[in-house]
Amino acid sequence: MAVKTDTSMTIRMNRTVKQEAQQLFANLGMDMTTAINVFLRQAIYHNGLPFEVRFENPNATTIAALEEGERMIKDPNAKRFSSVDELFEELEN
Repeated sequence: MAVKTDTSMTIRMNRTVKQEAQQLFANLGMDMTTAINVFLRQAIYHNGLPFEVRFENPNATTIAALEEGERMIKDPNAKRFSSVDELFEELEN
């Protein structure tokens, strides 16, 4: 008698995400189970996620810093430096 090596997994996900993923995978000629198995095998092969995980948009702190920089550029009274040496000299005082 052969030993069964398959197992089941239950996951929760957003209904819309599931439907969109099922449609995408169907267009690729596979079902959700096959797609998840492909993902898991690739994760094992890469010894991590098989794609880069990163924020595409800056976070609130970065946005605030960018906005502050824009305000400083537009402010005619903002301190200006003609060289890095001049900036460091100012910082030392």
